[in-house]
Amino acid sequence: MNELKTFEQQVKDGDKFEFGKNWRAYLKTLNEEKIQVAIDSLKKFLVTAQASKQQFIDVGSGSGLFSLAAKRIGFQVTSFDFDRQSVECTRLVKDTYFPHDANWNVLHGSVLDEDFLNTLGQFDVVYSWGVLHHTGNMWSALSNVTRLVKPGGQLFIAIYNQQGFRSSYWHFIKKCYNKNSVLKYFILAFYLPFFMLSYFVLDLLHLNNPFKRYIEYKQKRGMNLYHDWIDWLGGYPFEVATANELIAFYTGKGFRVATLQKTNRLGCNQIVFIKES
Repeated sequence: MNELKTFEQQVKDGDKFEFGKNWRAYLKTLNEEKIQVAIDSLKKFLVTAQASKQQFIDVGSGSGLFSLAAKRIGFQVTSFDFDRQSVECTRLVKDTYFPHDANWNVLHGSVLDEDFLNTLGQFDVVYSWGVLHHTGNMWSALSNVTRLVKPGGQLFIAIYNQQGFRSSYWHFIKKCYNKNSVLKYFILAFYLPFFMLSYFVLDLLHLNNPFKRYIEYKQKRGMNLYHDWIDWLGGYPFEVATANELIAFYTGKGFRVATLQKTNRLGCNQIVFIKES
């Protein structure tokens, strides 16, 4: 089973994208403006008045950007990831911005490892944006994170939206990307220019500056368009769910919706749940 394999073995077998490798490249572009955008993104969704005494856990910390944003807001932070390169990225961010800070712990572990999760305790905010659909066992991961949420605490998740045939198509592309190195470079050679040209034409048709999209993309959670494209093409495993499926799943586990941002496209449904006391 996937959860019994190391991340490195899954990559070798073509079952997992090297997320950490992409995040390492992204960190070369990190700056204060992107950090502030990430901070604003968290504040927009979370329901919290006093962060300074609250515990925040970043499940699948990736680059470490949102762990950093949580620290800047005032949370005490725990970060973990299954990908060791992502763990290294998060540690690099911590060492750069909060060196020797005892209130930010960076760990290596899997959300599918229940024994590991049981060592962590419970948190006021459990954050997992665009992560659990890449575990290879999404519904188990969605269930596992509930044990990390304190009664009255918040669970902030973002999961790829179910788009039927379109989702199946991209599942196939992502699987090919990871299973075969020749197909990987073919996919990159085709889709990166395709994305650029499509956006260029779309902006011209709407009488928009075609370069504005690239300049302003960092306003979307502090991300970088190129690295998001790479993540999209290679991001595997790949699972999806509708917002209604997620809401039904978590309300059945004693949560209620606090903040909801649905999408009708291939992006993520973003939901903050509150765990009933």
